[in-house]
Amino acid sequence: MKIILLVIGLIIALLGGLWLLQGLGLVYIRPILCFANCEPIQGPSLSWAIAGAFMAMIGAIAIIYALKGCTRR
Repeated sequence: MKIILLVIGLIIALLGGLWLLQGLGLVYIRPILCFANCEPIQGPSLSWAIAGAFMAMIGAIAIIYALKGCTRR
């Protein structure tokens, strides 16, 4: 169970970090798959930066919780 939480926390933290960097305008990735009227975001976006920071924080908490019980005795 802790391994699953660790993997999910890692994925969430990495995705949140990507969203944060894109929201701050430091990273730009072209859209890969568009369904309707796909336009790239121009410039930084405060809402994506906030969402990314929140997701990265949730992922970090999950990672810390998963690793908390992994100490050897």
